[in-house]
Amino acid sequence: MNNYIEVRLDLNPCSEVMTDILAAMLAEEGYESFVPDETGLTAYVKEEVFDREALDRVIEGFPMPTSIKAEDTLVEGRDWNAEWEKNYFKPIVVGDECVIHSSFHKDIPECKYDILIDPKMAFGTGHHATTTLILRRLLSTDLSGLKVVDMGTGTGILAILASMRGAAEVDAIEIDEFAYTNAVENVALNKAERIHLYLGDARLLADIRDVNLFIANINRNIITADLAAYADTLAPGASVVLSGFYEEDIPVIMKVAETLGLEYADHTVLDRWASLRLKLPNI
Repeated sequence: MNNYIEVRLDLNPCSEVMTDILAAMLAEEGYESFVPDETGLTAYVKEEVFDREALDRVIEGFPMPTSIKAEDTLVEGRDWNAEWEKNYFKPIVVGDECVIHSSFHKDIPECKYDILIDPKMAFGTGHHATTTLILRRLLSTDLSGLKVVDMGTGTGILAILASMRGAAEVDAIEIDEFAYTNAVENVALNKAERIHLYLGDARLLADIRDVNLFIANINRNIITADLAAYADTLAPGASVVLSGFYEEDIPVIMKVAETLGLEYADHTVLDRWASLRLKLPNI
């Protein structure tokens, strides 16, 4: 089992906006899971990824007026499902149509789409605003017969819903081996046979073409670096749905998107986090 570093960050003063921004900054340093509360944030990162100097830089570069005290503790490998059951992961209902829960949950409300997720410290249980934003988009979009890519699939939750919503084929890519293994397990739990899972990064996109819907819930820096690779996969008229950044980051992403022939379609916002939809014009 993987060892993790638990980093406790106490903020004074503290607000939800502050913990959201701090989580986004830590995500760019490889942190996977975040539990905010009234006085700060608890974040988790794999032991081999943890860098105290990088953590100190995040704290020093925090853009809001607050003091941040950080303490790190080694958390030895354990049954992460049990940890999530005891502390974090609760059932979530999205749009009154989709319920996301784990095998240990009881009294689950009935919904049209029932997604079973056993998270193992992988991002994307549906509780974070960015995941919720894309789940809402998938619930309001006709996916029948579409070819979909889910880049940075995490637990596999977005790919699973896309498959349930009628996508003909879903290619789900994850760079982290532990998250990839968790996604494989979750896809099997949901019997989502039209999902093809791949371990790797954007270089795998070189063999994928004619995509109708491309999803990437990662972060601004990775998205802007890899957006050209995303665009190369698209069929005429395709949509690209992006999240993992704040509303104020949209102009930065659009500057890159416009050079690739991608046009702004719309965006949605939840707790300052944004989901941006781009369109590739029909030729």
